[in-house]
Amino acid sequence: MKAVSKPYQRWLLGRMEYKMADISDIKALNEKVKQQSLSIITLLNEVSKVIVGQKYILERMAVGFLTDGHILLEGVPGLAKTLAVNTMAKAVGGEFKRIQFTPDLLPADLTGTLIYDPKELNFNVKKGPIFANFILADEINRAPAKVQSAFLEAMQERQVTIGDTTYPLPNPFLVLATQNPIEQEGTYPLAEAQTDRFMLKLKLDYPNAQEEKEILERFSTRNKIEVNRILSLSELDEAKNYADEVYVDDKIKNYIVDIVLATRNPEKYNLKELKNYIAFGASPRATINLNLAAKAFAFIRGRGFVTPEDVKDIGLDVLRHRVLTTYDADAREINSDMIVKQIFNGVEVP
Repeated sequence: MKAVSKPYQRWLLGRMEYKMADISDIKALNEKVKQQSLSIITLLNEVSKVIVGQKYILERMAVGFLTDGHILLEGVPGLAKTLAVNTMAKAVGGEFKRIQFTPDLLPADLTGTLIYDPKELNFNVKKGPIFANFILADEINRAPAKVQSAFLEAMQERQVTIGDTTYPLPNPFLVLATQNPIEQEGTYPLAEAQTDRFMLKLKLDYPNAQEEKEILERFSTRNKIEVNRILSLSELDEAKNYADEVYVDDKIKNYIVDIVLATRNPEKYNLKELKNYIAFGASPRATINLNLAAKAFAFIRGRGFVTPEDVKDIGLDVLRHRVLTTYDADAREINSDMIVKQIFNGVEVP
């Protein structure tokens, strides 16, 4: 057997010490995350006093809060979309504004405008309702294109231009938008550029029989259920910092990249049957958001590191609105959810 040189021995020993220190750091981070994530669990429990079931939507709303990622909620009327957003905002604190999107809405109704003062002979700025920490954009697809364009600048740049002056929006700034999948008459479908600005798109379903009965019993009286403030904005910001420090191994990063690339070139991942069903794959923003969302999801679960299961559990919500289907897929009633699920089943898990 060939003898190992001393320089190589020193290099190997250094690599082993580095790995041990790396593992030690991850363990320490894991313990910190366990403690910090308790505040998010308490937050979700408090919101559950009002919202029956819907663990799926509440956890993913927490992901949005931890990553400053905008969320699009889709569901039929009466599934507590508005109530969930309102309740979560109250429990977190910060300024909350609800904007009802209608066909006659103007950009100035969102962002604000200049108002002439005849006494001072000048124009004063009147800021719109978008200047708040948490914005509920109710039925966002009912507003015309000009309003969507103004809203797009606020979502992406986190700033608003009124006249010749640009004003930064408050920090944090989070948009939670709802849209109704039925009654499409008089609606304006969201442009791909705008839907890509939403980190997550959540699809809500009806509650089961047990949850339906609990809803009946809980809301059959005139007594209102009060929600306590669980986190301040500074405490939420601290939780964000810990969520941002969650460890992502290179194998997990490669897995995330492979998932996104499979939406663009499925044939390279032995998914040739999907090629004719995908018109456009996910953008690089999907790669970034999938990584951030997986880290936040691991944080909520009390872990300081991301696993492939975290990527799988949150992946559909990150990708479903970023994978555009072809006419062939529509004719065969194959939607983006089916395609994304098949990609996750086909791409090798590290």
